[in-house]
Amino acid sequence: MTETPNSGQAEYWSTSGQSWITHQAAMDQLLSEPLNTLLAHAAPREGERVLDIGCGTGASCLKLSAAVGEGGHVTALDIAGPLLDMARARGEAESRSNITYLLGDAQVHDFAPGAADLVFSRFGVMFFDDPVAAFQNLRAATRPGGRLAMLCWQGAPENPWFMLPMQAAMDRLGRPEPLDPHAPGPMAFKDVDRVTGILRDAGWAEATGTRIEADLLPPQTLPDAADMAATVGPATRLMREKNGTEADLAAIRSAVASALAPYQGDTGLRIPARLIVYSGTNPG
Repeated sequence: MTETPNSGQAEYWSTSGQSWITHQAAMDQLLSEPLNTLLAHAAPREGERVLDIGCGTGASCLKLSAAVGEGGHVTALDIAGPLLDMARARGEAESRSNITYLLGDAQVHDFAPGAADLVFSRFGVMFFDDPVAAFQNLRAATRPGGRLAMLCWQGAPENPWFMLPMQAAMDRLGRPEPLDPHAPGPMAFKDVDRVTGILRDAGWAEATGTRIEADLLPPQTLPDAADMAATVGPATRLMREKNGTEADLAAIRSAVASALAPYQGDTGLRIPARLIVYSGTNPG
């Protein structure tokens, strides 16, 4: 039986994504500044129709819902049912009537053609098996003159939130098996030239990638921040690969807490993040 595109990602996020549900409030706080930065760049307007790709547990679609108002509409799509269920529950709890929730794969989903004014994604587009096909599909869902705005990571070495727990895990367990740097994953879109080329190949005009910086706001005690960093992110991959034990996890948490200590300051614990805002326009 032939697998559908991105079926591995659907399976992964429907299981490992449970950690995002467990840490939902802390994840919203952690990524609040990057989300606000992308919203400022994308500038969703009153009455617009927005596709929120990889909406996760709902922080982004709630912000977009407020920005476009009752006259606008947000279609929130995610490949993982448990994450989308939480996003839907949060929207319903806030009586957001201008959000539709879709379980699906943006690479192949049958969107209404030419309906969106804006395609928006915070860290949700780096996981496609065929990114050109995915962005062609998203462009077909966008009106002529419609916009694309998405936020991605520059790379693990440039981001302490990823690198410090990974280094702690490697010190304890050894190095992981090497991966293709362009394989679907959080850092797959770190090469600006490659990604803007993908967007152009998919038909997007004015494709640009702008490197920016923003702070991450983890839990404000070192033990809580270290626990989150060690259990949501690349260290978990190494724990699975090396059959890590509870003792290994405790040692990794302790090492991460020590590594995060220098980032405490007068305004609390803030971790610098290096990101890329990608943009494009549908020429129609």
